[in-house]
Amino acid sequence: MRTSTTQLVLLGSGAREHALATKLRQDGATVHVLPGNAGIPGSVASISATDFPAIQNFCQEHGIKLIVVGPEAPLAAGVADYFLNTDIRVFGPRRQAATLESSKVWSKDFMRRHGVATARAWSFRSDRLAEAQARVEELAGQVVVKYDGLAAGKGVYVCSSVAEATAALTELRELHEGWFSVLLEEKLTGPEVSLIGLTDGNRIRLLAPAQDHKQLLAGDEGPNTGGMGAYCPVPFLDDNWLAAIRKDIIDPTLRGLQAEPFDFIGFLYFGVMLTPDGPRLLEYNVRLGDPEAEVILPALESSLLDLITATLDGSLAQTVVKQRSGAFVGLVLASGGYPAAQFPTGFPIHGIGNQGRGAQVFVGGVKPGDKPGELLTNGGRVAVLVAHGPDLPTAVQLAYAEAELVYFQDKYVRPDIGQRPTPQLTTSAY
Repeated sequence: MRTSTTQLVLLGSGAREHALATKLRQDGATVHVLPGNAGIPGSVASISATDFPAIQNFCQEHGIKLIVVGPEAPLAAGVADYFLNTDIRVFGPRRQAATLESSKVWSKDFMRRHGVATARAWSFRSDRLAEAQARVEELAGQVVVKYDGLAAGKGVYVCSSVAEATAALTELRELHEGWFSVLLEEKLTGPEVSLIGLTDGNRIRLLAPAQDHKQLLAGDEGPNTGGMGAYCPVPFLDDNWLAAIRKDIIDPTLRGLQAEPFDFIGFLYFGVMLTPDGPRLLEYNVRLGDPEAEVILPALESSLLDLITATLDGSLAQTVVKQRSGAFVGLVLASGGYPAAQFPTGFPIHGIGNQGRGAQVFVGGVKPGDKPGELLTNGGRVAVLVAHGPDLPTAVQLAYAEAELVYFQDKYVRPDIGQRPTPQLTTSAY
């Protein structure tokens, strides 16, 4: 299927891309990360992930025929469309298919058209927010407010009162100039899980189910973030729930992809809530989740490069996904003040490379320091420390112990990743 000398370009610059690059190198590839960051080997800082002509020139100069896309921005900008009539293949959906993530309103309409189990929802233009406010009051504030476009995982407001929902609408009006759309969803209850697979639009191969932790503070309190940590697999997600998710969400999604006037090749992420009435789809992403990728990829025993190649070649049906045993826990090491708009950065990072067996660090929000090899903080989510143990409690304990060995000023780590109480799920779903 491939040779050990496969070269590829990986687009992106975060900890997710560091995890992707690490896994693909383990699979035998030579990986060039554009632009990458100061802590990811093989980074080419001079080329942006959305500078398609420069990416094409780089690929031609190095004889590269494969591009793997990490973040959503290049997909929404049309990277797969740009290379469509070249000999360079892109693992990631075309722009129209990427609308599944880039527009919450379009995505919800897709779910309705194709019978995907999801929450009731209503969309409003920014010049009709008074109508959105009326709907908020009708639902007594038990709503989820979603900005229609891309918002780096922070455009969602889960509200429990009219006051909270009103504040969310006000904040969106202040953040976004000009015309935009808002989606209001009924608020569902139940634990959330993330399922991510590789798909050619006809078949899908799922990776390990994961659960992330969006809120900043322990006990799922505080503001939403891009993610404060994750773990996999999910102990309470049994075969019955997986079968229900397949029947009510994944299979109708695949039928929908086949019916739409576009092809879909790439990663597809399902954010699912396990409600008393069965699984409900909260959102699609058209790429690996972050920080879920940082635990899912180390858990993958199979070659990711082989799976990507099979998806592109149309031979996904002949593949089998094998997972490593045990549990994987990822802790986001964040800058103090995140996720506020501004907070201090530029602090030296100490302790990366000192991890014991079963632990590793993927870096994201970093920049080079003045000393050789020195890294400085340069963003909200600085790094993700991942630990592997025979079971979830052991992996959690190891992750927090290893996280103590990485230090920078104002470091913040949410203290309860992977430690939610086991949910009491009903069986009415199946």
